[in-house]
Amino acid sequence: MGGGKKENLEGKVAPLLPAPCILLPEPLRPEPHSSHLVPRRWAVADLVSSDFPYKLSADNVFLTVGCTEAINIITTVLARPGANILLPRPGYPQYQARAAFCRLEVRYFDLLPDRGWELDLDSLESLADDNTVAMVLINPSNPCGNVFTYHHLKKVAETAKKLGIFIISDEVYAHLTFGSKPYVAMGAFASIVPIITLGSLSKRWVVPGWRLGWIVTCDPHGILQDIGIVTNIKTYLDITSNPPTFVQAAVPQILEKTKDDFYTKNLNIMKEAAEILYDRCKEIPCLTCPHKPEGTMTAMLKINFSKIEGIVDDVDFCVKLAKEESVVLLPGATVGLKNWIRITYVVDPSALKEGLSRIKSFSLRHAIQLP
Repeated sequence: MGGGKKENLEGKVAPLLPAPCILLPEPLRPEPHSSHLVPRRWAVADLVSSDFPYKLSADNVFLTVGCTEAINIITTVLARPGANILLPRPGYPQYQARAAFCRLEVRYFDLLPDRGWELDLDSLESLADDNTVAMVLINPSNPCGNVFTYHHLKKVAETAKKLGIFIISDEVYAHLTFGSKPYVAMGAFASIVPIITLGSLSKRWVVPGWRLGWIVTCDPHGILQDIGIVTNIKTYLDITSNPPTFVQAAVPQILEKTKDDFYTKNLNIMKEAAEILYDRCKEIPCLTCPHKPEGTMTAMLKINFSKIEGIVDDVDFCVKLAKEESVVLLPGATVGLKNWIRITYVVDPSALKEGLSRIKSFSLRHAIQLP
């Protein structure tokens, strides 16, 4: 595949029907997605390919209404009878929800907490078959808070090539890293296997309500074009709304002129919050944070049920915590990892400390009483 071969991917993508707008009289047709957005798409291309050994162009970029729409588009494009997709566990629930909506079978590969949340590559290989269309990778990881190494990502790319599938790389949290591992974009391995990168403005630039995301094809050998993926993405976008025009107009300025001290300040805030979480968790008997978060704004904490009583699972834990302490956490079952919890920790430090103090009080209140 790395040499431009596409045999393993052919037949895995069903073409979408032509956009209904072609049936309209020419004066009533909407402008195609690519006609008036070139400066914005070039700005995204320059941003994403700054991490690569090659350059992208505006033709590689498709703007979407947030990354949620990007997920919706790519799952719709891949859906066909009998197809399946490989998702990480724990992961981001939107992928599962959209796959179910599109009747795309989901198969889960595990992220291993005792190995820094690396992918279980043996499990990944055992799940794939001739109907597997793609795999999803989230880096930096939501919900685990880890950052994958260059060496591990290269292994993932080589495994995907072996399986004859391409990789959807969710990089919404790109560059939001503050640990010892540098951020590595999956597109750096596009010479090995085709990569579709998903991203958005919301996290790194702290504008979640602006709803501007992107799909970027990282594919120097043109395989995604040859097998119809690019055509299907364009067809989908021709019948959907564009992102808000005032946001589009701001994109080049945002991406090209945001000063480094803005990023540095935000990373320092996130790093401080991660350290508070990791240190304070050691004081909570029933919770374990297996690794200090290295990126994103979330982490997974393991519940030790041998330390508490009267609580049956992660959902029960979160419900009772909310009722007793007015602290809201997400049960791990919602992201695919039962009896863990997901915490979002990038809040005001005083609020984070107060929340963790309440979780500690809750834990002590429900601690097993020794005779």
